Amino acid sequence: MAMYWGTSRWSAMEIMEAYSVARQFNLIPPVCEQAEYHLFQREKIEAQLPELYHKIGVGAMTWSPLACGIISGKYENGVPDNSRASLKCYQWLKDKICSEEGRKQQAKLKDLIPIAERLSCTLPQLAVAWCLRNGGVSSVLLGSSNVEQLVENLGAIQVLPKMSSQTVNEIDTILGNKPYSKRDYRS
Repeated sequence: MAMYWGTSRWSAMEIMEAYSVARQFNLIPPVCEQAEYHLFQREKIEAQLPELYHKIGVGAMTWSPLACGIISGKYENGVPDNSRASLKCYQWLKDKICSEEGRKQQAKLKDLIPIAERLSCTLPQLAVAWCLRNGGVSSVLLGSSNVEQLVENLGAIQVLPKMSSQTVNEIDTILGNKPYSKRDYRS
């Protein structure tokens, strides 16, 4: 028997509608949204969902904190033969990596390395901690291919306390992709 439920890849409007219907019929409303969130995918978690976090208490379970492995560094010099992006069913990922935007992302990742070094962590740990530092994020779903990757990603927990507002602002400046929310316009 399910006590709680959540959504995956729903829009803020769809979640609010489900919440309203659940309340109307005295049912349990959705408690979380599962959404992609990483250094290069920020719009939904940072601009579209924050009102739901505060108004109805929906939390975010985020996935792909390493952008399908892009942030791990494995695609720094192209697509290795033994990688996910080399598989035929992941042609979309290979196209993304090899695109102009993909090259720009790799350059931004190189610019983030000094921040990771200053915090004594790896770039993947910095990326996972960056996701966790968002107040609307309840959890980050990790996709590890082996134990070593899992251990490395879990090391982000030790990086989280080092994610000062100054560090986050420095990351935002490098990325240049911070979305604006309603709250930004009120300031």
